[in-house]
Amino acid sequence: MALILIADDDEIVVDIVREAFAARGHYVGAVDDGLPVIGVVESKRPDLVILDCNMPEISGLEALRQIRLSITCFATPVLMLTGCLGEVDEWIAKRSGSDDYLRKPFDTDQLVARAEALIEHAKAARKPKAPQPTHSAPTSSERRWGQR
Repeated sequence: MALILIADDDEIVVDIVREAFAARGHYVGAVDDGLPVIGVVESKRPDLVILDCNMPEISGLEALRQIRLSITCFATPVLMLTGCLGEVDEWIAKRSGSDDYLRKPFDTDQLVARAEALIEHAKAARKPKAPQPTHSAPTSSERRWGQR
């Protein structure tokens, strides 16, 4: 189960997203503007943030920039889910730090699959890695190297 935050001013989109993730056992919290996003992300620490580009007070891109500049939540995965259809918009979002970009209208199965992949990738990145040996024991052929 993951905690997901969606910031979108379209209540229908929020309801569709909430139902799609709830069917897979996830919890979705929602805000209708980019303004409260950074505060919610810092206090609730969601596993994923879904942002719309166009919102009334602060755009999704500005909220994304605030997340990436935050000391505590810069590594939170962010998926842009937006009606901005241009390739330039996608390029700007990815250059601003978006982990994925999906255009509206969207397929809910594709949204959930891509979101779950981002969440799993972020969890794997947080796991401590086993230390790798800096050198290995020489093999028999290596031991003979340089011997006459």
